[in-house]
Amino acid sequence: MTAALRAPVSACPACSAAPAAENLAERALPEDARISLSLPTAHCGACISSVENVLNAQAGVKDARVNLTLKRASIAVEDWVTPAELIRVLDRVGYPAHELDDGTIASTETDKAGRDLLMRLAVAGFASMNVMLLSVSVWSGAADATRDLFHWISAAITLPTIAFSGQPFFRNAWSALKNARLNMDVPIVLAILLAVVTSLWETSLSGEHAYFDAALALTFFLLAGRYLDHRTRSIARSAAEELAALEVPRALLMVGEEPVETPISEIKVGDPILVRPGGRMPVDGEITKGQSELDRSLLTGETLPVFAEQGLAVSAGEINLTGPLTIRASAVGQDSSLHQMAELVAVAESGRNRYTSLADSAAKLYAPGVHILSALSFLGWLIYSGDARVALNIAAAVLIITCPCALGLAVPAVTTAASGRLFKKGLLIKHSTALERLAEVDTVMFDKTGTLTNGAPVLDAPETYSSNYLSVAMALAIGSAHPLSKSVAKAASTLGVSPAMVEALEEIPGYGTKGLWQGQPVMLGRAAWMGARPQSATATYLKIGEAEPIAFRFTDALRQGAAETVTALQDAGKQVILISGDTAPAVETLADALNISRWTAEALPSDKVQRIQELTDNGHKVLMVGDGLNDTAALTAAHVSISPASALDAARVASDIVLLGNELEPIVDALSTAVSARKRIRENFRIATIYNVIAVPIAILGLATPLVAALAMSASSITVSLNALRLR
Repeated sequence: MTAALRAPVSACPACSAAPAAENLAERALPEDARISLSLPTAHCGACISSVENVLNAQAGVKDARVNLTLKRASIAVEDWVTPAELIRVLDRVGYPAHELDDGTIASTETDKAGRDLLMRLAVAGFASMNVMLLSVSVWSGAADATRDLFHWISAAITLPTIAFSGQPFFRNAWSALKNARLNMDVPIVLAILLAVVTSLWETSLSGEHAYFDAALALTFFLLAGRYLDHRTRSIARSAAEELAALEVPRALLMVGEEPVETPISEIKVGDPILVRPGGRMPVDGEITKGQSELDRSLLTGETLPVFAEQGLAVSAGEINLTGPLTIRASAVGQDSSLHQMAELVAVAESGRNRYTSLADSAAKLYAPGVHILSALSFLGWLIYSGDARVALNIAAAVLIITCPCALGLAVPAVTTAASGRLFKKGLLIKHSTALERLAEVDTVMFDKTGTLTNGAPVLDAPETYSSNYLSVAMALAIGSAHPLSKSVAKAASTLGVSPAMVEALEEIPGYGTKGLWQGQPVMLGRAAWMGARPQSATATYLKIGEAEPIAFRFTDALRQGAAETVTALQDAGKQVILISGDTAPAVETLADALNISRWTAEALPSDKVQRIQELTDNGHKVLMVGDGLNDTAALTAAHVSISPASALDAARVASDIVLLGNELEPIVDALSTAVSARKRIRENFRIATIYNVIAVPIAILGLATPLVAALAMSASSITVSLNALRLR
């Protein structure tokens, strides 16, 4: 794998203020064996340092580098080092990791497009200043041979500059014309070329007028708009590629009684595969041997692990928690459920890309109108004066003065100002049309686990349990990877409780942990294991000797500001919907607590997409807020989407906007800011229209000199930019 990549803006406010933290990701890795790991919980510069120090301290690791923006570690290792070993090391220090398949991650370079635009902008700006000075000299009285010399010098500066700096417009215009359509770049290119050709003609005939300054000013201002537009977009890779990269690249194929590490490409349907505790399912299949518990949260959003035994169907991407399992492969590679989810995301992404922005809508009307007006001006003056030279000059002036410079800046200037405002509030705008789509939203759909809640079960009122119970439960829970056991151990530790002296500790895969305490058998785990009646609330049970099992109840705490956010959205007239893969009791409890009347439980990824499609077909514009792998298809299918920075890589990449902090309140502010931004964009269009209404007659009457045309066009662009800054 190549060195980790750097996106233009960090997903962590603290790190955006300290670019040195991000620059760590740009150091080149030596050419050794590579392991790539996804780090969903990495969020700041300290995380970079901690992860790199831990990894670099491991035997066989030659070099480790973390890219915070991509939440990814790239590690150079000896051939004998396995990803599973490094994942276990990181998990012990509090950084859960997932292996990524380098082969499915598209190779992308550091922001080449942004640097390319910035370089062309700088060249155009420098050349424009010099030619403007020469033009002022001409208009101040230079005549005859001196004027001609200044014009030829201007031509010498302008021609190579236009050829270099104007390439983005030339490419886009040619692409549109090849497909028999018009876009905003067609009149831009026509204006630039006509200005240059007319100027060369005038200069060769020793004429008074030349439009070199106008051509360069057009190019400069339009490149400024193009660069601002680029800065509002994310250069992150496709969410579908991120999903595909999460597929496990290798599996343990059972050959006789021995597991052999085998590339997924060599696994066939029907092959027996061993999945060790802590490992992810490499393929879809059916359990043929063993008992355990599965963490399906990435795929379904279920809060708690599910019991796994012989005969249970499993899907690629699920995590085996407690015991070894042997599965028989039923779907491999492109046929796996994880790959099918990636296809869902890809389809949804293509739908999002068909959204027509306000600027594109304006271009459809503006481009043909400008061409017709310029052509009519040429014909009118040719008939009136009989002088093709005069007619061509006026046609060029019309094209220059009506060139959509202000329109080109109308949207990117506003989105850049709005993005800056929202970034201060804790929101990172990734997609170029996200704000426009956000302003149209009338329905907000929330995922539950990890979005409205913190995504981790918390022991209810731990202080109400006796210290003996907590002490025994803590001793049984410490060695388990089950999330409820971790929560018990954490709660007991917080209260200062020490683990009891429990002997003969043994974890029974799929059921819980047992041992001996003061000569009595003790058990912590599922209700059915110890004959207890399960409760509706999330709970684990402690049984000491022959006594009745004691229930330890848990809740998934609300994310900070969740209740206030839902209330504010409802007060603003938005329809709020809760949809989750979690169980019906858990979803209903949360919906009641937040006063959400419309909710759906046990929803699969395809169900979420279908629900969004139904709402869309009924004329609703849906904002989806989610964080899990099971939300990625819904995030891309929605009209616009938001995910927390703590979300899984694939979900964060699939979303249009990233929520940088832990609070949800900025979502409300984003909706109001989006409405204000749309208002400013429309104001900018009106400014551009009024400018054209005044300027076009002047150009048609032949009263606009080249310098006046360039200055008028520049004034409209500056006015549009100043209006956009009102958002900040």
